[in-house]
Amino acid sequence: MSDDLEILLTNDDGIDSTGIRALYDALSAHANVTVVAPADDRSACGRSLSHEVEVDDHELGYAVHGTPADCVVAGLAELGPFPDLVVAGCNKGANLGEYVLGRSGTISAAVEAAFFDVPAIATSLYVPIDDTPFAEIEMTADDYTEATRVTTYLAERALEAGVFEHAAYLNVNVPLPEGEAAPIEITRPSKRYEMDAERDGTHVTLHDRVWDDMAPDALPDPEGTDRRAVVEGRISVSPLTAPHSTNHHEALDELADGYSSH
Repeated sequence: MSDDLEILLTNDDGIDSTGIRALYDALSAHANVTVVAPADDRSACGRSLSHEVEVDDHELGYAVHGTPADCVVAGLAELGPFPDLVVAGCNKGANLGEYVLGRSGTISAAVEAAFFDVPAIATSLYVPIDDTPFAEIEMTADDYTEATRVTTYLAERALEAGVFEHAAYLNVNVPLPEGEAAPIEITRPSKRYEMDAERDGTHVTLHDRVWDDMAPDALPDPEGTDRRAVVEGRISVSPLTAPHSTNHHEALDELADGYSSH
């Protein structure tokens, strides 16, 4: 990685999270890294944008009182040098499957960068869930060793390799480190979607059931998907595109043609 490489680093867990500090330390050893990240946790906010945000100086860069998408727009258009690459993460918790692509703040930062024609890498750490509430699970810098290693590897090589001539951004999901380095598998997002809701009086509780079936021996996701790769201990790298494509079809053409005579 060249010291001349400019990287904008953001996340959705907040600028004081362990994951972004781990990535900053790894990337800044070889590149010029400007951090523009939310002042607090803005997980699962998608591409929500603000009209105006406050910005504070921070030892890592800039703390923005807004969303990850706010951070990317502010960072690219005003706060930092225009980068060669945007990196989002490292997120505590995986971002797996098609349905999270519009929901995750981490992924949304990468998508926002794509609209600026800046390639991006979104990196998330898969944290297996047990009986401990997820918010109470504490991560250390060592837990992000594999995530920072693969992100640095991709940042060093993906641009020159021409990866971003075919993909707008990479969605990277990494298992917890276990001795030897995990291999990379190029994957596609899983299509599983298992949301439901339950009403109790004036309240409706939403449940994401996808995470209920993550045991390796019972995982229903097929080979080649991001969920199967990371649960089985491999690093999932999904090359994705933005903006979203359209599917032009004659059935809709016929409806359009018949509208004026309706």
